[in-house]
Amino acid sequence: MIGVTITGVSGRMGQMLARAVAQDARCELVGATALPDHEWIGRRLRDVLPDSASDVVVGAEAVDAIANADVVIDFTAPEATREHATLCAQAGAAHVIGTTGLDADDLEHLTRCAVHTTIVRAGNFSLGVNLLTVLTRKVAEALGDDFDIEIVEMHHRHKVDAPSGTALMLGEAAAEGRGVALDDMRESGRDGMTGERQRGAIGFAALRGGDVVGEHQAIFAGTGERITLGHIASDRMLFARGAVAAAVWARDQAAGEYDMVDVLGLS
Repeated sequence: MIGVTITGVSGRMGQMLARAVAQDARCELVGATALPDHEWIGRRLRDVLPDSASDVVVGAEAVDAIANADVVIDFTAPEATREHATLCAQAGAAHVIGTTGLDADDLEHLTRCAVHTTIVRAGNFSLGVNLLTVLTRKVAEALGDDFDIEIVEMHHRHKVDAPSGTALMLGEAAAEGRGVALDDMRESGRDGMTGERQRGAIGFAALRGGDVVGEHQAIFAGTGERITLGHIASDRMLFARGAVAAAVWARDQAAGEYDMVDVLGLS
């Protein structure tokens, strides 16, 4: 059995991850954390989460929960994920990261931690989205910069970061296909007199509203034709199941940084 700790278990994704772990015969929930002032602190998961049979007590201290884990699944916030990465490196626990909004400093910190443990980080843990990422890279590689690339995403009204981690993942794939750095070619948030579109730019548009789980498109617009690759998620549980699959895979891997393309053998 693989001992799994879920950080941020009281959140929307945290609750789904707890259910996904319980449904996987290879895994056992051994730890769970929430914010220090959350009402779940000090209570058994079975007493606060519907359908849970776990006797794990929700704690505020990540160090205790991570010390007992083979793998930590982390869909929290950038600052918390940095702390969890350090603790995972110290404890030798694999770290599966679905946190979005990480900046360059955060990513450098994860790279340092990956010297000591296995990190699987993905903007999206869906099989379909990761296939879409591979296709986006291949199409960008096949087409020249006569085709303009736009990444369009839509999520529910409560999402706090934009563009989404998945949209950035698609943008990175497109940039890789073209042999350029995304930071050099990225265009986001056009408004007002922006001037003509830069040749070779990779544009992003973020839509927010309702209860949309996640919709993404990679659009390749040429003269007289347009190619659109897309994915629609209607059930957030698919992300939780993908993260648990990544946790199972990660336990037996050497220290280093990986993503879902590696987990799924699509690289």
